[in-house]
Amino acid sequence: MTKKIALVTGANKGIGIEIARGLGEEGLTVLVGARSQERGEAAAATLREEGLDARFLRVDVTDEDTVAAAAKSVEAEHGRLDVLVNNAGIALIEGEDWNTSAQTVATAKKNFDVNVFGVIAVTNAFLPLVRKAEAGRIVNVSSEVGSIGTMTRTDFPFAGLQPGSYGASKSALNMLTVSWALELKPTPIKVNAMTPGYTKTDLNANQGTRDPKDAAKEAVRLALLDDGGPTGGFFQEGIDYFETREVPW
Repeated sequence: MTKKIALVTGANKGIGIEIARGLGEEGLTVLVGARSQERGEAAAATLREEGLDARFLRVDVTDEDTVAAAAKSVEAEHGRLDVLVNNAGIALIEGEDWNTSAQTVATAKKNFDVNVFGVIAVTNAFLPLVRKAEAGRIVNVSSEVGSIGTMTRTDFPFAGLQPGSYGASKSALNMLTVSWALELKPTPIKVNAMTPGYTKTDLNANQGTRDPKDAAKEAVRLALLDDGGPTGGFFQEGIDYFETREVPW
């Protein structure tokens, strides 16, 4: 049987490399997407040392030329893409000030450039290759702080936190997830979002409480959904402040 091909953006560290590792352990060929060739090659080498089929692919989600070049490279070598995981993301604030009123337009644009416009660029560039797969899967790594239903809960552990433009960018990503899912509903392709929870990564100066390996599990599950699986949903796994696997929008 032909091995499935997966691309994970921002896969040189944190949750991204754990998603790549999880997919590799399931027998997929994993393309380790990263801006830096040095860091991306090192991450792919680490996975290969573990016996996984991992290869570096340069993808800067904010540079449409590198995105287009990456798509052409995958098309030339593999002819299709079975799984796309949009993991690359940033969370910028103004110094130590989380207040939304302190957020500058420049910072907000940077958050949206990666978390929204970057996902649009990558997904639309690779979608023709996902369509060529037998049953393509697209997974968007979002956040519960992009969930209006969660952020307005008074019993939420982070109640009162102002998600600012980072949260707004993840809300936008959630809507894009639904939009692609609706467009692709007549096809075998499934598009879903997930939240990894408050995870120890560079995004939060490693102050998170979840291990990246645990945080990556739901993305791997959604990437490997069978034909009866959901599309257009928002999911989590193992986060104790959610009562169900499905996260409210």
